[in-house]
Amino acid sequence: MSADSPLASGALPYPLSASMTTRDFLIDGRDQDFSPLEESMVHVVKTIYDPEIPVPIWDLGLIYGWDLEQTDEGANATVRMTLTAPNCPAAETLPAEVEQGINALEGINHVTLDLTFTPTYSMEMMSEEAKLTLGFL
Repeated sequence: MSADSPLASGALPYPLSASMTTRDFLIDGRDQDFSPLEESMVHVVKTIYDPEIPVPIWDLGLIYGWDLEQTDEGANATVRMTLTAPNCPAAETLPAEVEQGINALEGINHVTLDLTFTPTYSMEMMSEEAKLTLGFL
């Protein structure tokens, strides 16, 4: 091994392991200690509204969770979300807004959106604030 080889200094030419963060809001709830990047992601989804409902999709409970894998280029995010119904008129726009909004954040390398209908959305997924705003409390 030559003296100018990256391995000569003890440095590996690749990260030993990637750092992965997994959040499941259906199991763990939305009140968690988030990293600064995750706080930015929450801020983004709090600015996105279903066009038919005057509540952010975060408070509606449409974001089921995410995985963040840290890489040298930034975080690769997989966002799991649903819609209020499979035939939701916003099915074309809401997922794209989430993907574009999170992808624009500093520290994000790539976003993959996982649109799922399992479990089926229900009003129990709403935050107390959303229920209050919509008159359910």
